[in-house]
Amino acid sequence: MNFDFSDDQKLLKEQVRKFLTDKCPTKVVRRVLDSNETHADEVWKGLVELGVPATGIPEDYGGLGLSPLELCVIAEEVGRAAAPVPFDTSVVLATEALKLAGSDSQKKKWLAELADGTAIGTLAIAEGPQPPKPRGIRTTFGGGRLNGKKVPVADGEAATFAIVLANTGGQGDRAVSLVLVDLEQPAVAKKRVETIDPARKHAELTLNDATAELLGAEGEGWRTLERLYDAAAVYFAFAQVGGAEAAMWMARDYALQRQAFGRAIGSYQAIKHKLADCYVKLELARSNAYYGAMMLTDGGADLPLAAAAARIAATEAYDFASKENIQTHGGIGFTWEADTQFHYRRARVMALALGGPMAWKDKLVSRLEQKNAA
Repeated sequence: MNFDFSDDQKLLKEQVRKFLTDKCPTKVVRRVLDSNETHADEVWKGLVELGVPATGIPEDYGGLGLSPLELCVIAEEVGRAAAPVPFDTSVVLATEALKLAGSDSQKKKWLAELADGTAIGTLAIAEGPQPPKPRGIRTTFGGGRLNGKKVPVADGEAATFAIVLANTGGQGDRAVSLVLVDLEQPAVAKKRVETIDPARKHAELTLNDATAELLGAEGEGWRTLERLYDAAAVYFAFAQVGGAEAAMWMARDYALQRQAFGRAIGSYQAIKHKLADCYVKLELARSNAYYGAMMLTDGGADLPLAAAAARIAATEAYDFASKENIQTHGGIGFTWEADTQFHYRRARVMALALGGPMAWKDKLVSRLEQKNAA
């Protein structure tokens, strides 16, 4: 069995890497980090021209109709560049949610606009610092009107529409539904909120009788969200693998050129061990991400288990590599001028994007128990 990517997928990966190397160097990341820009618009437009948002969208809805594997290799390169673009929110979360639960009319409208770059989508789930639970969702939907507040919402300022988790009056997990809302209406207010990664802007969305419509069946929001997160976890894992690898090589390159006591610091055992540990965690994460990609592509029964394993391993690899990159750079690694901060910030934000590490470890344990009991 061949677990490697095809030649065409490798070529796609090389093309996206070349584009991001040329058009999204670290100075672009720093520019967005330091400015009021919601994202690097020129980079995003370039990715649209490459067909990145259209990759996983079926041809019937204006997309390229490619498999999840193509989107996985793209995600890895976007993560490697720490690109300040709405890839994970629009290309992954919003697109996959529409594919999972959207009606034909919703898909025709919004998937086509996502594919050609005229729309940017996002997912609005949280309502504060605590992890969202069905019984704690206060945003309400009824009679075609959406009311409440969602915070933090990744790319909330840049997004033209959002898929919102709202209370529709059921019991237990069936109390919530997914609702699609156009954010370009007066009933929606956006306010920027500060996070650890200003290169990925987040917002508070206030919805005051906003016109909206159900996405999927009423009361199925939580179950659809669980399925969405399993797919997204695989794509996010590839992005985290790309970021972890970039942080590791950044540390390696610095260790080879930085001199201490007449020798490159990379020649010292302490630094070698740091980099070796980064490599071990990276390869473990990569193997789990590959298995997750295989399950996602084949619709395998082990997807929930593979997604949790990929999510945990990739989160730990990226977190570890980003920290060790700073440590390898020593004192300069903690300064604002150092580029080491980009991957540390992104690792922190991505670790919480689909629920924190402990939530995914709980999922992994419960899913293993279910499998063993079957």
